[in-house]
Amino acid sequence: MSHERDDTTALLQKADSGDQTAVEELFSRHRARLRRMVQLRMSPILRGRVDASDVIQESFLEAWRRLDDYLKSPTMPFFLWLRFLTRQRLFAIHNRHAGVKARDPRREVALYDGAMPEASTEALAFQLMGKLASPSEALIRADLQLRLQEGLDALEPEEREILALRHFEQLTSAEAAKEMHISEAAAAKRYLRALRRLKGLLVGLGFNAEALP
Repeated sequence: MSHERDDTTALLQKADSGDQTAVEELFSRHRARLRRMVQLRMSPILRGRVDASDVIQESFLEAWRRLDDYLKSPTMPFFLWLRFLTRQRLFAIHNRHAGVKARDPRREVALYDGAMPEASTEALAFQLMGKLASPSEALIRADLQLRLQEGLDALEPEEREILALRHFEQLTSAEAAKEMHISEAAAAKRYLRALRRLKGLLVGLGFNAEALP
C-alpha cells in the first residue's frame, strides 16, 4: 500500500507561499488513487452517464477554491482531504441523476452504511473479475461475476468496506482507520478477517486466491 510521499509537507508549504507548480503536483500525484475510488463507488447506472475524470476534475476545482482554508487549518492528511471533497462531489452527482435511485436491491448492495456515495457489490465483483479472470474465460465470466457478487452480498457491510478501502482504493491501514472512525489496530484486524473470508469465497468459486495479497 502506498503512503503519502515524505515531501508532501514541503509541497504544502510551497503551496501556502503561492507556488502554483507545487499545487499542481499535490493534485496530480493523487489522481490515480481518487479515480479508483470513484470507479468503485459510482453506480453502474451512473457509470454510463458520467466519466470518472469529470468527477475528479470537478473535485480538484473545489479543492483549489478551498485550498487556502485547508492550509490555514489542516484537520486531516492532504490525500484524505482530497478524497473527502471527491466523495462529496460524487454524492452530489448521484443526487443530480434521478435514475440512480431506481435500483434493484438484489444487484446493488451498499458497501458500507457510512457517509460515502453508495457503492455496490456489483462494482466490487467487476473489479475482482478484472484481476482474476482471463480473456479465455469470457463465456463463463458473467456467471462467475454474478456468483461472486452473491458471495460478496453475504459479507458484512464493514467487511466489504475495509476490502474496498485497503485492497482496491489502496489506502493504508491508518487511512482506512480514519475513514471508518476506528483504531488502526481494529482496521488491520477487520481487514485480515475480511480477506480470509474473501479468499474462502474465491476458492469455492474455483479461483486462485493467491492472486490476492
